[in-house]
Amino acid sequence: MLPSLGITDLWTYVLGTVFVVLLPGPNSLFVLATAAQAGIASGYKAACGVFLGDTILMTLSALGIASLLRTEPMFFLLLKYLGAAYLCWLGINMLIAALRSMRRSPQVVAEIQQQKPASRPMRKAFLLSMSNPKAILFFVSFFIQFVDPGYAHPGVSFLVLGLIVQLVSCMYLSLLIFTGARLAQWFRQRQRLASGALSGVGAMFVGFGVKLATATLS
Repeated sequence: MLPSLGITDLWTYVLGTVFVVLLPGPNSLFVLATAAQAGIASGYKAACGVFLGDTILMTLSALGIASLLRTEPMFFLLLKYLGAAYLCWLGINMLIAALRSMRRSPQVVAEIQQQKPASRPMRKAFLLSMSNPKAILFFVSFFIQFVDPGYAHPGVSFLVLGLIVQLVSCMYLSLLIFTGARLAQWFRQRQRLASGALSGVGAMFVGFGVKLATATLS
């Protein structure tokens, strides 16, 4: 317990955060795919987009926007469908890229990858992180369980809890980035397998979009 910071059950929170971060989702998959396609630097650019988006979502959660999503269903629906459309758009583009790479020779694909790094990975990752309105509801419902309601400065509690999430996320995404870079070297020798993996990730993004489009507040 950290009563001076208004946080209760700290280690339970840390353990829960680790499990939550390790759950596969569009953010981590995008960072992994970006690192595999364009290298470590682009992977970290994508990770920075995730960090920025999650920071904004956690700030909105602490400010109480979750109540707005609950009291204004149309606002939630608008964000939900915009997020679902963006996820599907990313997935379809990955499927198209995979199809095109299957039709090219391995030498041509390697030359293209060397000449053209991933396009704006940080912006794409940021929009991806911001595309799920249910994340706001998750953050506020998760954080509130570990904030002492009698603490005079709850903003400090939310700040510390948020920093813990970002630290765990940073370590996990760093692991994915270096894993993706290693996979890239392996996939360069197996172009059909690489195209198949990219198409699989694209299909998962379309699935994430469909899942978000059918999500409810309950």
